[in-house]
Amino acid sequence: MNQNLTSFGASPAIRGAAFMILAGVAFAAINTITQHLTMNLGLSSTSDAFWQYFLALVFSVPLLARSGLRALKTAYPMTHIARVVLSVLGVQAWVFGLAHGVQIWQAIALVMTSPFFVTAGAALFLGERAGKERWLATAVGFTGAMIILRPWADGVSLAAIAPVAAAALWAGASLLTKSVLARDSSATATLWLLLMMSPVNAAFAVWGGFQVPTGEILGWLVVSGLLMVGAQYFLAKAYETADAAYVQPFDDLKLPLNLLAGYMVFGYAPEGQLWLGAAMILAASLFILFVERRQEALKAAV
Repeated sequence: MNQNLTSFGASPAIRGAAFMILAGVAFAAINTITQHLTMNLGLSSTSDAFWQYFLALVFSVPLLARSGLRALKTAYPMTHIARVVLSVLGVQAWVFGLAHGVQIWQAIALVMTSPFFVTAGAALFLGERAGKERWLATAVGFTGAMIILRPWADGVSLAAIAPVAAAALWAGASLLTKSVLARDSSATATLWLLLMMSPVNAAFAVWGGFQVPTGEILGWLVVSGLLMVGAQYFLAKAYETADAAYVQPFDDLKLPLNLLAGYMVFGYAPEGQLWLGAAMILAASLFILFVERRQEALKAAV
């Protein structure tokens, strides 16, 4: 029995899936803390974003020391700056939505439209050919997002659109990251992101009315910063341990995990028809993954 357990734990596929699930749990906790800080304790969304990522950077110093600042050397600094700016704007849009009452599960479902923006962006800006299947999945995913947003209903707010904006911005950052990784190492890409996010987030925090946390707010931010380090570490370990095509479906568990967290802490529960929109987004995302894996298998067989 012990031998079976050892083999189970030694499997890269199992460990990769476990790391991805741990990342999802950590992100669900971060999102719940963010809504508590901004909606219940009065912390501005811009200050929350700054302190969360600044504290994560502080806690990441031992990890960054391993790579050394020499990893920052690049011949394409403007590309790195552009992707950092898009990442920060995505964070700001994401936190803004959570701070202004968007339910956690709804925000997660909408941000899961990011792969569809990547499909469109790769075809438009990187010259990649997207087949009919991927365009169909993209259409289904966006239809699911519209069912959740219900733009035809009265009272659709800027906050409700914010997660979709975050998805588009993060998709742009992903496309730039994909282009730059053809020339730079992953360590270079990670260091540029971590070191530059805090100053840009600081500019937004000053613009939005900079707040210095104390007491309970500071305590929750420290927990949030630690969770962010853990989430990023587990995410990196998942992709390092197993193939991205295998572990990616486990990332979609963030939807039920965040739904559970939102229900337990805030009593949020989706309405009947909104389950349909979330299911369409999830199904379309998994279908795109299936298509990509099939194409990779065909290429490998040639």
